[in-house]
Amino acid sequence: MQLTTLDLGIIVAYMVAVTSIGVLLTKRAAKSLDSYLLGGKTLPWYFLGLSNASGMFDISGTMWLVTIGFVYGLKSIWLPWLWPTFNQIFLMVFLSAWLRRSNARTGAQWLVTRFGAGSGANLSHVVVVVFALISALGFLAYGFIGLGKFVELFVPWEVVQPYLGIVISAEYVPHLYGIVFTLVAVCYTILGGMTSIVLADVLQYTIMTISAVVVAVIAMISLGKQPLAVPDGWMSPWFGWELDLDWTGIITEVNQKIVDDQFSLFSILFMMMVFKGILVSAAGPAPNYDMQKILATKSPREGALMSGFVSLVLNPSRYLMIAGFVVLGLLFYERLDLVVGGQIDFEQILPSAINEFVPAGWTGLLLAGLAAAFVSTFSGTLNAAQAYAVNDLYLKYINPEASTRKTIFVNYATGIIVVVVSIVLGFYAKNVNNMLQWIVSGLFGAYVGSNVLKWYWWRFNGHGYFWGMVSGLLPALVFPFIWPDTLPLYYFPHLLALSIVGCIAGTYLTKPTDTEVLKSFYRTVRPWGFWGPIQRLVEADDPDFKANPNFKRDMVNVVVGTIWQATLVALPFFIVLMQWTSALGTAAVAAVTMIFLKKNWYDKLEA
Repeated sequence: MQLTTLDLGIIVAYMVAVTSIGVLLTKRAAKSLDSYLLGGKTLPWYFLGLSNASGMFDISGTMWLVTIGFVYGLKSIWLPWLWPTFNQIFLMVFLSAWLRRSNARTGAQWLVTRFGAGSGANLSHVVVVVFALISALGFLAYGFIGLGKFVELFVPWEVVQPYLGIVISAEYVPHLYGIVFTLVAVCYTILGGMTSIVLADVLQYTIMTISAVVVAVIAMISLGKQPLAVPDGWMSPWFGWELDLDWTGIITEVNQKIVDDQFSLFSILFMMMVFKGILVSAAGPAPNYDMQKILATKSPREGALMSGFVSLVLNPSRYLMIAGFVVLGLLFYERLDLVVGGQIDFEQILPSAINEFVPAGWTGLLLAGLAAAFVSTFSGTLNAAQAYAVNDLYLKYINPEASTRKTIFVNYATGIIVVVVSIVLGFYAKNVNNMLQWIVSGLFGAYVGSNVLKWYWWRFNGHGYFWGMVSGLLPALVFPFIWPDTLPLYYFPHLLALSIVGCIAGTYLTKPTDTEVLKSFYRTVRPWGFWGPIQRLVEADDPDFKANPNFKRDMVNVVVGTIWQATLVALPFFIVLMQWTSALGTAAVAAVTMIFLKKNWYDKLEA
């Protein structure tokens, strides 16, 4: 165990500080459900953006990004499109404003503005709540596994076991650590609500950014003393039909990792990621903490600004840290402890590199930040799960007249139940990568069909939404057992096809949504798409009404914005690798795209 007294003191001080924020803001959070779930919609957009970025700077995701950076080099900058990360650009350009115009508390409540009342609306409401809870449980289990594996290296089980007097398999040591830290995080999360989450996230983001710069500098100094041994093509983000990275004679074990990941046919993988990514992004935010942060902004304009700010503040700092740890891991691979349960686990690169290379004091600061990153992601996800369970189940179907005090109590109880279930799920997840792949490709395959059509097609109704979600969700839960060795991304098209069949059948076998509901939605949200019949009705009522003419402009901004976001990922890599020509070229592209977005997006945002 490498932690010094100074490191431990910093970690304890930080955890006390963020827990105190939650305790001090308990009364404020308990004023109303809006105060608890959305911070009263009074928080500045830049605080919410920093908070959202902090939540995405999560420990499990960072471990995964360091792993793929180590294995795939600059080509790894495309792999986060599995999420897809460029969904933030769709949100920035138009979807955040559309979503925020609803004034809803949750995505499920937003559906009322789209489908109104009746059986179809109720079914759509229930199914999105179920999806939100399943996805929240998946994300919590994913974070739980990552945290446990991270802590294990700093607090070896053989040191702790004599004091506890219990014997468990090495396979489940990360799970035990995950439980301990999760229970600590629960207290802070449940007490303070959205406001305490945001303030703690801002503090955590500051610490992580400082730590990222320190790690990058250490890596660059080390790289200046000895060259990097990597395969041909590792330094380039470009690729052909196949990956063509051969680690033989360098770190031969990495070749098996590439086979296990099923990323060898890189062009096919890339095309699948783009195809899936566009659809997922066009569907809007999933019902998680990202959506809740948008709904918590003061106005549609601030919702758009918040989403754009996330890419700007997250990627440069996060990828300085990731590139730094990748370089340190490659330079000193033989010194890393990557063996877990008798096998090499490349997901241990991040914690092992911290253990080996980060100086005392800075180690404590970095660990405090990464532990808080877990709390940040955990708290945002848990807050979203509580919002759906309480606002969209308890208050809608069980006790609509519940007092504020009773509602807050139910929030507490719901949070505890969600955490317990997510811990149980975490025991069935093999590793961070497996859990991540199922969430972003399998589970979201069920989400895409219904949630694309709800924005852009007037005839789509609540029954279509319900059957589309069910037609995708059930196979998403079953397919991992039918094809356990198949990358979930590759059965995404099957999930999408089944979901669309459910959408179309459910829509045309039932009546359209009430015309007045559609007119109200169209006037309020002002989407573009296939809304011709409703547009004509609205214009007949109000000849001065102007339809949204911005489809072409929005699509151009999405393309330019995605290029801009990619430069913010590649630039820190080139800087840490000291590839100055590539860094200057990337910085020039970043500057040009930012100027374009300033004129074609920012200057044209509605007040």
